[in-house]
Amino acid sequence: MDSKKAIAQLKKINEIKGDMRLAAESWDSKFKTLISTLLSARTLDETTIKVCSTLFEKFPDAKKLSEASLVEIQSIIKPVNFYITKSKNIIGCAKILSEKYDGNVPLKYDRLIELPGVGNKTANVFLSENGYNTIGVDTHVYFIAHYLDWSNGKGSEDVENDLKKLFPESYWKELNSILVKFGKKYTSRKRKKELLDEIKNIKV
Repeated sequence: MDSKKAIAQLKKINEIKGDMRLAAESWDSKFKTLISTLLSARTLDETTIKVCSTLFEKFPDAKKLSEASLVEIQSIIKPVNFYITKSKNIIGCAKILSEKYDGNVPLKYDRLIELPGVGNKTANVFLSENGYNTIGVDTHVYFIAHYLDWSNGKGSEDVENDLKKLFPESYWKELNSILVKFGKKYTSRKRKKELLDEIKNIKV
């Protein structure tokens, strides 16, 4: 795949994507961005945003969340998938942030993935939301990257590496948001493939 063509394809997707808010977007602190990104795994963004708005009214920072009871957190975030595991993770995450980082979220990938529940995708989405050139690969990114022949990687990290080779670094932090919003707007697999077929044949 030619980088110039891939960029043209991405720009076309950007033109027709939706404008909905994603779970990691528009929070007023890095702590909220991280927790919402963590909770969004395998859960609709709109569900995550609603749940997190309730959660952050009562626990707006790492210290307060670190002192919360597991039962209370479970009752609040129950609408998200895997809420039992995620409840343990966000309390554990808040405790480490409070005790080790004075309530602040580290902006280094290696430190982020040491936090409970924070894996490669969550760390990269969080960092990209904070202006860093990283690529978070979720199901939308994975599907589109394969469909448009941007990658044939078998795992998310393979796809991430392929995309980093294909796109200039200045595009990295935008990739997840653009592709996810496109994927969420066109929920019909048939319509999605029709549009991607048109984009695949774009002339540059």
